[in-house]
Parts: sequence; structure tokens; C-alpha cells
Amino acid sequence: MLPTEPAPLILTLTLDAASQTYFNRLREQHFPPKINYLAAHLTLFHHLPGHELADISTTLRQLSNAQRPLPLQVTGLRSLGRGVAFLLENEELRALHRQLQAAFAPRLTPQDQQKLQPHVTIQNKVDPAVARQLLAEMQADFTPFEALGTGLHLWEYRGGPWASVAEFGFRG
Repeated sequence: MLPTEPAPLILTLTLDAASQTYFNRLREQHFPPKINYLAAHLTLFHHLPGHELADISTTLRQLSNAQRPLPLQVTGLRSLGRGVAFLLENEELRALHRQLQAAFAPRLTPQDQQKLQPHVTIQNKVDPAVARQLLAEMQADFTPFEALGTGLHLWEYRGGPWASVAEFGFRG
């Protein structure tokens, strides 16, 4: 029997409880129920190598211990074509992402080598007309607000729901 390859890892930004609850509620309302098996999330890296979990965890622990919580500006909404996402901004988050990209450089997929576009998806994989309607409704009432990035969360991807591996709270 062949040994199984470790599952790829996904890295997300942990949000404050109130923001997480708000985004989750919208996702539950607007995401197709059959494929809505994840909580709302802000993905930083989509595919880190699972066989390097120990080294990746060490890097994340060191960086998160020095990082203070990140005040995020939720600045608007964006069409995903077949869905809708909230846009979030914080230059310090972008700098942290670039620092992690440098640390993980030889391990990154082309997708994870790109510039970070921070967003939280609340709808995806719907008919484009349904997505356009939700975007128009939400933009009509949108007022910018704040959220707080409180840490990093590492997940294992096995083709469906993600399995939590470790959380690294910001302590700086």
C-alpha cells in the first residue's frame, strides 16, 4: 500500500467574532446550500504543501507572535461573475502577505504568487443574473465598515469541507 500524500494546506485570516458572524449569516442566505460547507473566510494562500506543515507552522507562529491585530476597512462589494464578495483593505495585511510570500516562495503555486486581493465571498456558483441582482441590492444599502483581523488559521484541504490544523493569534 502506498503512503498517502499529505493534504494541501490553506491559510486564512481569522476575523473578529462579530464580523465572522455577519459574513457567515450572509453566506448562509446567499450561497447555494448544497455547496455551502465552509464558513465565510478571507483566503491568504490556497495551496501550501502539507508535507511541510512543521516548517510552515513555525513561520506562522513567529510572524503572528510579532503581529498586532489588523483593523480592516470593508470598502465595498465586487462581482465575481457568478457571485458576490466584500472587499477589504489594510496595507499592513498586504505587507504581511508579501512577507509570507517571501518566506514560502519556493513552495507557492502561481495563484499564491499573485498580489493579494482581500475579499470575503458571500455568494458563488449561481446564475450570473442572480449574482448581479444581489450585488445591486447590496450596493444600494452599502456603508463602509470595519472588521478586525485577529490571527491566522491553517486548514487542511481534502476536497470538501476543510479541517482545522492550527490557529495563530496575533500577539504583537
